[in-house]
Amino acid sequence: MPAPVTPEPISGPTGSIEESLLVPLPPQDVYAAISDVRRMREWSPEVVAVWRFGQRFVGVNRSGPFLWFTTCRIVVAVPGREFAFDVTTFGLPVARWGYRLTTADGATLLTEYWADHRGGGWRGRVVEVLGRAFTGTPPEQRAARNRQGMRTTLQRFRDASVRAAP
Repeated sequence: MPAPVTPEPISGPTGSIEESLLVPLPPQDVYAAISDVRRMREWSPEVVAVWRFGQRFVGVNRSGPFLWFTTCRIVVAVPGREFAFDVTTFGLPVARWGYRLTTADGATLLTEYWADHRGGGWRGRVVEVLGRAFTGTPPEQRAARNRQGMRTTLQRFRDASVRAAP
């Protein structure tokens, strides 16, 4: 489990989305699972591998014929409350992905969020071109695609949690 990290503000996103789902586990159990990024491939429709090195990790993703990697840094790690990481590609900012946990009637409302960090200027354009080349998704479709992936991830997480519950 990662050490607590002071939350950083999300700076300059050009868009953000979030999806939530009730998970029949206490927040500390949900946090323990979701903060183990190596397990993300169990739930995400795109993640195929994760290599973790302390507060940093590399994610390997696939969608159809497209395969790409991202470099990630954990930026929020508050056990039982929130876990988030910033994503870069070739050193350029891409997004922040995270999970907020709220107690709800003996269960956990798990909210997955994504904030676009591509920004404007030449760097943002480079990341958009790389994103389209590696993922096959045009920038204007990124939020919709991520929203669908988030729904799948949350549903798979909840289903796995229910199956594993005593």
